[in-house]
Amino acid sequence: MPKTIGFIGLGIMGKPMAKHLINAGYPLVVYNRTASKAQELVAMGARQVSSPKEVAENSEIIITMVADSPEVEQVILGPAGVIEGVRSGSIMVDMSSISPIVTQNIAAELAKKNVAMLDAPVSGGEVGAIQATLSIMVGGDEAVFGEIKPVLDKMGKSVVRVGTVGAGGFTKLSNQIIVAAALQAISEALVLAQKAGVDLLLVYDAIKGGMAGGRTLDMKASKMAERNFEPGFKMDLHIKDLKNALQAGKALGVPLPSTGLIHELFSACSAQGKGQNDHSVIFTLIEQMAGLNR
Repeated sequence: MPKTIGFIGLGIMGKPMAKHLINAGYPLVVYNRTASKAQELVAMGARQVSSPKEVAENSEIIITMVADSPEVEQVILGPAGVIEGVRSGSIMVDMSSISPIVTQNIAAELAKKNVAMLDAPVSGGEVGAIQATLSIMVGGDEAVFGEIKPVLDKMGKSVVRVGTVGAGGFTKLSNQIIVAAALQAISEALVLAQKAGVDLLLVYDAIKGGMAGGRTLDMKASKMAERNFEPGFKMDLHIKDLKNALQAGKALGVPLPSTGLIHELFSACSAQGKGQNDHSVIFTLIEQMAGLNR
């Protein structure tokens, strides 16, 4: 019989990920701070409980998918948290995008209870979560990874162990630096074309097959051209990831000058009230800077 999985965090990413596990036949115990977000999963057969502690008490594998380091610390180590109910031999999998330093500290606390931890952040946004095509980068013990990989395979198309616990988080931060830089470059390029009077969709069609082509361009150019900034990945979440990258860079003595600049530009966009829009909304800030106020 499949092991019971506990899932904490049923937001824009967590809910569709949890659905895939139910559809794959895993018994699921769920918790979300806003309880109503669990209703659809309960209708599909999940059992809803009232605290992360209860999730841990009733699960052999516990997955967290929440916003940032403080939230992960709260649901795992805080009052009525996972650590208060977790059983020896259970496996903790944090799929949030947080500071890998925090991940390593949490893993050390869980180890005292004979609980293994993997960090397994994802890339692919809401679309990837819905379609189960996420890229999942995993840090942790190789044997534990082998045990958990069939579960992760239900939520992603690429599941790669990149090293010991924390390595998944460092890999995700590297990913987010690259995506942020690509969004910034695409925005600058398309605003240049727009101000020159060139059709942006034709620009995309012309360049997508060359060296400028890539997944970020494919996913975001049409959003920018059509001014569709409904969130697939929210700007404020990307700002959080860049903040964590800068903190990691400082801790490791790695200069990240471009990342620092883009973090400031993204933050300026958020300060205009656009933090809950898709991160491609950076396009509008570059428009304003170019005198194209729309």
